[in-house]
Amino acid sequence: MNAKRLTLVAGTLAATAAVAYAQLGGYTQSDLTKTATGKTLLQVIGDLNQYYLYPVDQEKLLRGAINGAIGSLNDEFTYYSEPANNAVDQQNLSGEFYGIGVTLVAANPDGTGGKIDNVYKNGAAAANGVQIGDVFVKIADTEVLTSKLDEIVRLVRGTKGTFVNVTFARDGKPYTVKMERQPVVIVSVEETILPGNIGYIALNTFYNEKASEQFAAAVADMKKKNVTKLILDLRDNGGGLLSAGVDVADQFLQTGNIVSLRERSGKTTVYGKAGKRNTDYTGKLILLVNKNSASASEVVSGALQDEKRATIVGEQTFGKGVAQIPITTVDGGKVAIVNSAWLTPLGREIHKKGITPDVVVKDTRYVTPLNFSGSGITAGSKLTLTVAGKPVTVTADKDGKFSYTGEVKRPSRSTVQGEAVVDVQGDAQLKKALELLK
Repeated sequence: MNAKRLTLVAGTLAATAAVAYAQLGGYTQSDLTKTATGKTLLQVIGDLNQYYLYPVDQEKLLRGAINGAIGSLNDEFTYYSEPANNAVDQQNLSGEFYGIGVTLVAANPDGTGGKIDNVYKNGAAAANGVQIGDVFVKIADTEVLTSKLDEIVRLVRGTKGTFVNVTFARDGKPYTVKMERQPVVIVSVEETILPGNIGYIALNTFYNEKASEQFAAAVADMKKKNVTKLILDLRDNGGGLLSAGVDVADQFLQTGNIVSLRERSGKTTVYGKAGKRNTDYTGKLILLVNKNSASASEVVSGALQDEKRATIVGEQTFGKGVAQIPITTVDGGKVAIVNSAWLTPLGREIHKKGITPDVVVKDTRYVTPLNFSGSGITAGSKLTLTVAGKPVTVTADKDGKFSYTGEVKRPSRSTVQGEAVVDVQGDAQLKKALELLK
């Protein structure tokens, strides 16, 4: 879960590998043939290759076995990433890659496809007229209308100076552009000044090795502008590096523990402590959270709440109170293994519970989209309903069933990285934060 900690733990694991196999029942290559279950696994793989009616994809078969082993733990936070996905993941973690300068969201209700969520100035996409809402149709010769987002990202990114041909659809009309992949730096921090010289900093992810540096720069900028009232927004921040969470909390705390880790043995170790620095922000502080604030976001929230350093405003947080160790696999993939629970300064474990805000306010930035479903019409026929004065057309499937889900309205984002866009009137949580700071 965090690079610094992983270096320490990975070294420990390497030094005790032999002991682990002996004491924890792990398998070596030779051990696999010494148990009936191990022999059965090898037998099934062999029998599939010998008798299955259709050709067997060996890579897919073995990765299926890997995912099956991990799936047996029934732990959503322990998982395996294939090499191609891990390569993109490492780019995201480093905070730099070569691409076209856009952010993406799913284009279809089932989470597939991709469309442009934002276009950054000075990027290749902006220079070629790509706009928010454009849908990916093809990348080079690959059709991607129903592809997974991570596959689209892999195809768009590449090496420095190479070109990529992308066909987009805008209002149903396709167009193709050729773009040179250029350096892209992921900026995870956005800031602005609100009325009354109230500072606002949003941290979108902790999964960026540059996040701590970027956040420290934003705090320094607030101090230069004589900000004495600050809003820290961790809504929709799903976490990332534990070290980054500690760094962010440490910007507001001058003493005491920030987070501790409890291992399987029950041993608890303090992972992060606060230190007094001239760069610390010591003014009034409101922290915004919602149901998607998780992991490192909850580390920060828990520490600031326990130390009564900030007023937490928003919704019950997600409740991810465990840390993972990522291990690079032989094939270039990654396995992330839950190996400890983390505790707040007062010893609270928040896993599957979350953190309760001091002031509970519903997140009003997302309105539930229009959706309906039904059946009983001829397969393939179209049905048009008038909703709020506008026609909505659906097509029945082979069983005569139909469904519709409207587009989810997303908060506006600036085309300038690092610049925050807020809606003081339509954002109930932000509005409450401003009221509390008056």
